[in-house]
Amino acid sequence: MEELRNYNLFSMEHTIAARIFEDTTYPWEVIPKIKNFILALGGTLHYDEYELIGENIWVAKSATISKTASITGPAIIGKNADIRHCAFIRGSVIVGNGAVVGNSTELKNTILFDGVQVPHYNYIGDSILGYKSHMGAGSITSNVKSDKSPVTVRFQEYKIETRLKKMGAVLGDHVEVGCNSVLNPGTIIGKNSTIYPLSSVRGYVPECSIYKKIGEVCEKK
Repeated sequence: MEELRNYNLFSMEHTIAARIFEDTTYPWEVIPKIKNFILALGGTLHYDEYELIGENIWVAKSATISKTASITGPAIIGKNADIRHCAFIRGSVIVGNGAVVGNSTELKNTILFDGVQVPHYNYIGDSILGYKSHMGAGSITSNVKSDKSPVTVRFQEYKIETRLKKMGAVLGDHVEVGCNSVLNPGTIIGKNSTIYPLSSVRGYVPECSIYKKIGEVCEKK
């Protein structure tokens, strides 16, 4: 399962949250730790660069926050991030440097690495999005199974138990997700891969792949 390890999915130099990964191997081990990590990290952020704008909400002074955005802590909004009209940040969220959270996008218990774009009508919950990954308009993460059983990660012929009731998706660096796609609970997409629009994705998508539909995944050239 080497492909699923954090260091094969993410470039740790592109997130303020690098330390949360240090004592973990796989991304689903990180998701339950996000809230407490933010609470610990927030108090260490330098007042020259960040300001506390609400209860446990730390925002970089260079970030842009729309007046119509809603942010509930704990949350950290990184340098030069852009939180746009009617964005809804529900807590336990890290928005990386230069990231974009757009119109009517909802985030919950999520880490966005630097440069991530979730700009149009996205739902991202209990998820991790790697450096410069992008979710097309209307694409979402589904974070709870319909039968409410714990989420498993499908990898080759294996089903890996996460012991999490809620887990959305994990996107490696530079992943592109097409418009109106659904990433089912426990989806993991390797670096530099592309998901076709209108896709329903579950399990593991290898890095440097193009996902067209279930059973039709080809290598990027």
